Amino acid sequence: MAGFLGRGFNSRRLHQRFSMESRYSVSLRKTEEGYSVWVPGLPGCASQGHTEQEALENIRDAIRGYLEVAEELAAGGEKREVVLER
Repeated sequence: MAGFLGRGFNSRRLHQRFSMESRYSVSLRKTEEGYSVWVPGLPGCASQGHTEQEALENIRDAIRGYLEVAEELAAGGEKREVVLER
């Protein structure tokens, strides 16, 4: 099987290149300073911006950072998937 993948195969690079899109619902509130935005499904994940567009761009960065930290904290532990039907 190793011959099939070839030398220099990097599964992380492959995952980054072909990773699936993820969607998160965010809550947005107009404030005196601009916009406040947070992700109800990711406790503590929040950001802000002067405009709605800036707030949404900032929350994308915040989500990425949140998920990177969550992945680091989970490293080394056993992982399972749970399917929830709604």
